[in-house]
Amino acid sequence: MQKEKLRNTRKRKGFTQQQVADYIATDVSNYSRKESGDVKIYPDEWNKIARFLEVPLEEIYESEEVTQINNFDNITSSNSFGVNNGILNFNIPEYILETQKDLIELLKKENKRLEEELLKRKR
Repeated sequence: MQKEKLRNTRKRKGFTQQQVADYIATDVSNYSRKESGDVKIYPDEWNKIARFLEVPLEEIYESEEVTQINNFDNITSSNSFGVNNGILNFNIPEYILETQKDLIELLKKENKRLEEELLKRKR
């Protein structure tokens, strides 16, 4: 699973993969594979990278795990397309769920702002 949060933060901060690789004492090809999700990033490396980028660990960290979501509504029993005994299974990477949660929060704030603006105009 690609580490999009890490990659985006590194690019936003203006650092190259080589610079991060040097800081965590690895070669650039290994770091590139870490960023693309082909090689595990160990906890001590996550901490070093966060320090190097001067960001909280939470801003770049993405788990290696995937989250399984089961949808039980209106599903017929089948073994195709991830449906098994009436359960539709989705394996969604954690970073996608986190991104969606962030977007929902942003939209809630924008809705509240727009509601307040409408109330002001009505007065």
